[in-house]
Amino acid sequence: MSVRIRMKRMGRKHRPFYRVCIMDRQRARDGKAIEEVGFYDTSVADKSKRVSLNMERIDYWLSVGAQPSEKVNALINKVRKGKFGTASAPPPMQAPKPLPEPAPAESAEAPAAEEAGGEAAE
Repeated sequence: MSVRIRMKRMGRKHRPFYRVCIMDRQRARDGKAIEEVGFYDTSVADKSKRVSLNMERIDYWLSVGAQPSEKVNALINKVRKGKFGTASAPPPMQAPKPLPEPAPAESAEAPAAEEAGGEAAE
């Protein structure tokens, strides 16, 4: 039996949540797992709290021949190196731009009156 460490997708549409699982290679992505060793939640704002892995169990499974998937391998390396930092703060809110003032109605009527008056005088 070939064993892999991979992610099982859970959650709802447009809001994924992943469990890091030890699974038989031939099982379906969301199938029965041998053991669950952590989780990865993409919707958490604080990057340092997005991933939780039981590194002791992962090291055990790696020592007996389990192969991590590419994404899980990247997560394991980031956790070991401590590369999960904090998210940067969003930019401050800016005041809304003022609306342009409408052109005064008097200036639009004045040239029209002069043209009409000039024609009438001739």
